[in-house]
Amino acid sequence: MTETHATISPGAPVFPAGRYGRRREPGGKTRRTLLAALALLTLVAALTLISVRLYNQYGDPAYDAQVITYTDITDDQVLIDFRVTVPPGGTAVCALRARDRAGVEVAREEITVTARPGDRHVTTRHRLATTARPFIGEVLRCRPPV
Repeated sequence: MTETHATISPGAPVFPAGRYGRRREPGGKTRRTLLAALALLTLVAALTLISVRLYNQYGDPAYDAQVITYTDITDDQVLIDFRVTVPPGGTAVCALRARDRAGVEVAREEITVTARPGDRHVTTRHRLATTARPFIGEVLRCRPPV
């Protein structure tokens, strides 16, 4: 007569050879985790480098515009008041735009603004002629003159 034990003997279980596939080596999971973390770190570093490079190339914090108000809206114009930050005594070229209620662009114009010597801020009012009744007036961006 054979005897069946209800408890498992201490130690690692022994499986029949070839029945359950190849056994994983101990420590393999930590190696994969380390490689994944290293790959992720490399990816983050590369994306950070690309972001900084593109910001240095295209972003210019010295030229910043804020719309104060847009008023005097009629069927063929909008009056835009805005403030531009430039280098002290500098000049900026700003792109203005007006859109109708559906979001369709009805006017676009570039204007040049110049700060007084030593000033970094210019407050400007510009009348933008439109092809239809505008809903909003915007300053898209300001950049250094070419």
